[in-house]
Amino acid sequence: MAEWYDKAIIYQIYPKSFQDSNGDGIGDLQGIIQRIPYLQQLGINAVWLNPIFVSPQIDNGYDVANYFAIEPTLGTMDDMEALIKAFHKAGIKLILDFVLNHTSDQHPWFLDAAKNPDSIYRDYYMFAGHDGQKPNNWGSFFGGSVWADDPAGTGASYFHLFDKRMPDLNWQNPEVRHAMGDIAEFWLAKGIDGLRLDAFIHVAKADLRQNYPLAAGQQAPVVAEPFFANLPNVKTWLQPFSQRIKQQFPHAFLLGEAASANVNLAVTYTEKANQLMDSVITFRYFTEDESHLDPAISGQFQPKPLDVTAFKQTQVVWQQTLAAVSKPTLYWNNHDMARVATRYVTAGKAHDVQAKSLAMMMYLQRGIPIIYYGEELGMQNLQFSQIDQFNDQAATDFAQQAQVAGYSEADALHMLSQTHKLPARGGMQWDESAHAGFTTGTPWVDGAFDATINVETEQQNANSLLRFYQNLIALKKLPVFTEGDYYLLDTDDSSYVYQRHLDKQTMIVAVNLSATTSTITLPTGHYRATLTAGQHEINDNQLTLSAYAGCVIERMD
Repeated sequence: MAEWYDKAIIYQIYPKSFQDSNGDGIGDLQGIIQRIPYLQQLGINAVWLNPIFVSPQIDNGYDVANYFAIEPTLGTMDDMEALIKAFHKAGIKLILDFVLNHTSDQHPWFLDAAKNPDSIYRDYYMFAGHDGQKPNNWGSFFGGSVWADDPAGTGASYFHLFDKRMPDLNWQNPEVRHAMGDIAEFWLAKGIDGLRLDAFIHVAKADLRQNYPLAAGQQAPVVAEPFFANLPNVKTWLQPFSQRIKQQFPHAFLLGEAASANVNLAVTYTEKANQLMDSVITFRYFTEDESHLDPAISGQFQPKPLDVTAFKQTQVVWQQTLAAVSKPTLYWNNHDMARVATRYVTAGKAHDVQAKSLAMMMYLQRGIPIIYYGEELGMQNLQFSQIDQFNDQAATDFAQQAQVAGYSEADALHMLSQTHKLPARGGMQWDESAHAGFTTGTPWVDGAFDATINVETEQQNANSLLRFYQNLIALKKLPVFTEGDYYLLDTDDSSYVYQRHLDKQTMIVAVNLSATTSTITLPTGHYRATLTAGQHEINDNQLTLSAYAGCVIERMD
């Protein structure tokens, strides 16, 4: 039986950056409520909210100190309940970000565990080692070792896959698994419609005594991802958790963040018989061309174009492998990466055309679109003026490395602003007033931006990117795009062309990825265009597209 999320068109809202209602520079729940009419006009039918729980904000809410209360800078529980009701009244489902791999070190469980070695909460976390010796040579995603000294002074260490102020939970402990289920049920009982399970693939770890063998010249600590990602116990421990939720809330949507999962793992996680996730988000989509990188500096923060051939291969493999299993997620950007208008859209006259074409190319494929707030306007990364604005040691290290290699500080800042995730979290651009109408105060994250890109201006322009997204979303709701099969046509790297078919209806989505005119041979038939970006011409079964243009065409016979 089809579920609501099979036809979901999700809009991701970063709560701190969407709309500030009280002038403190931080977006809040009341601000989101104020903007629900905009979301209705856009046409989306679901919202994913990044974390809204009480948090010290070391990692912008992904460090949770209290799962049962709202972060005061965002609002109150009354505000949250009002938001849920307002969304539902508007016909919009709500998906909450649920951090289940770790907590804040300010969570009462960890505070008690760190204060008292005999605490019942000691086993809620992962303590190991002795006499100040780290149990292994594994490295954290945030740099340095995964081990930090036990605050209780026992000589042991505690495990943190991310920041040291975000200790990992011990999912091997059944009390932890039960407690996380209680939290999930609490929020689902409040009326939310689904959960995005953050970093769920990391809840299981290998034997903590095992060092990762180092290659010649390699130095510890090393990010030994095979030891803490996608291990068999992820399925063992998450299956009862998911079953419990589905028994109580059978229509709840479980969307798992499986950043490093390959397509076969995605099958395992989403196959209905396994009773785990309904869909997963992978970071494996974006295959980038690294052939022009400067070897003198880290490639992490160097801008990279899309490797079109590899991208096609990745997309079609995910499409075909999941065809009879689940709906893949479709997205160009989120809070953990630079915005698509900065990463892949070329500056200049064709900017809007290219942004429109990329949107139709991605979102009309088989799957569940996830649109990052402001993407529908063409919002770009902020441009920072100081290295310390990134609040990231990796960014500081890159800037120093770049200057040693002969780059100016301005060059380093530009590269970082184009590639770092924090500049992608700027305030939503509503109008041409100060701070684009996001706040009357000073934004929590601030930088230079193109003020001409905003809701008010684009609503008044029939050819704007915003208007295009409205039309695209309406088209996505047609059965041929929600239920039809998918077939990628053979073309060269200048084009991306696929067919969607259901019953007697056939639609073809064709996009020119190059800066020159492209001609595509279509299957024999008669066609008419239903949605276009840029210039196109159909002559018999020949489709000609101008630079970066795209169109959706329907076969009429």
